Amino acid sequence: MYKMLLCCAAGMSTSLLVTKMEQYCQSQGIEAKIWAVPVADFEKELPVDLIMLGPQIRYAAKTVKEAAGDIPVMSIDMRSYGRMDGESVVKKALELLAEKGA
Repeated sequence: MYKMLLCCAAGMSTSLLVTKMEQYCQSQGIEAKIWAVPVADFEKELPVDLIMLGPQIRYAAKTVKEAAGDIPVMSIDMRSYGRMDGESVVKKALELLAEKGA
């Protein structure tokens, strides 16, 4: 089971994206736990397999990567986020995890 953490500013719109991602995973038989937290709280949620950053907090990527250590960190592109395209976000996440050997 993949543990995927989304980091955002406050969690409002990100919770909708989490739902869309979960729906896609269920439809494809992908076992994943996906949840969202404000970026200020992400360290309390570790360890995870992947950290995803909402486009509104891309500025925090360097800080998150430093604190995450070996955990892969990806930024969600604005188009996928704006469209709440859970499928494309999950696909990109799985590609990154495959590259990292997870």
